[in-house]
Amino acid sequence: MSQRAKAEVSQSKPDAGALDTGPLAIIAGSGALPTTLAEAAVAQGRGVHILGIRGEADEKINRFPHTWLKWGEVGKLFATLEDRGCRDLVIIGAVTRPDLANVRFDFGAVRNLPFLLSLGVGGDDHVLSSVVRFLEGKGYRVYGAGEVAPELLAGEGTLGAKSPSPEGRADIETGFRVVAALGRLDVGQAAVVVKGRVLALEAAEGTDAMIARCAELRKGASARRRGLAGVLVKAPKPGQEERVDLPTIGPDTVESAARAGLAGIAVAAGRVLIADRAATFAAADRHGLFLFGQKLSRVQDA
Repeated sequence: MSQRAKAEVSQSKPDAGALDTGPLAIIAGSGALPTTLAEAAVAQGRGVHILGIRGEADEKINRFPHTWLKWGEVGKLFATLEDRGCRDLVIIGAVTRPDLANVRFDFGAVRNLPFLLSLGVGGDDHVLSSVVRFLEGKGYRVYGAGEVAPELLAGEGTLGAKSPSPEGRADIETGFRVVAALGRLDVGQAAVVVKGRVLALEAAEGTDAMIARCAELRKGASARRRGLAGVLVKAPKPGQEERVDLPTIGPDTVESAARAGLAGIAVAAGRVLIADRAATFAAADRHGLFLFGQKLSRVQDA
């Protein structure tokens, strides 16, 4: 990404200190983070309204003011935002990209059909950046989850009871270099490195499936004799729109890493979300894995 482009992206981001007094709209995909974010916003005295995507969002959003949406119900989305007085939005939670050929569009979607059809082409960051620009073009302000609730972001340094060994530190450094190179192709946000060897790269299958592949690769007596080794590294893609689709880890990530025989997990400090922080740290400590947050320079985004 060029310096000019980065400056334009930076200037387009809303001021986190200028949040509107109306309810915060949370467009929710799967996982625990949408409700965790809602709890954090409510604790700050902020009203919320969750727009849950059917087939993706968890039923737990029913604890909050909410509206369920199907893919293609763009008109319903904007009508709900207008009725509830929402101008500020957060998009959070994983989603499976739908097959647009099988989506039933409402009238609001038909009015924006050229834009929606354009989402069928390109990588995740391209698609999500386009969605952000589309919403901003309608007059809404899109915030990152970490701007609303910074406590959801990974801290810096050792995050659990265990610290990485010198060998682990070397794998971490290699992993971040690999993820940066991978991300420039808008492919993935994670890699696994074991003793200097790149064992796996994340692609469309996602982090959990990638780690499962590692577990298969490391099966056998020789792998068991080696004990815990290697690291899962997660970081945003260089230059990506970080208000949406930030990398996330949680208890399930730790359990998968433990099954794969990895020694730990390293993430970009302040740029990766942790779902269910207490359970994540407890799982890492129980399995003897390290959790580490590394501060990365944004110079690598150039």
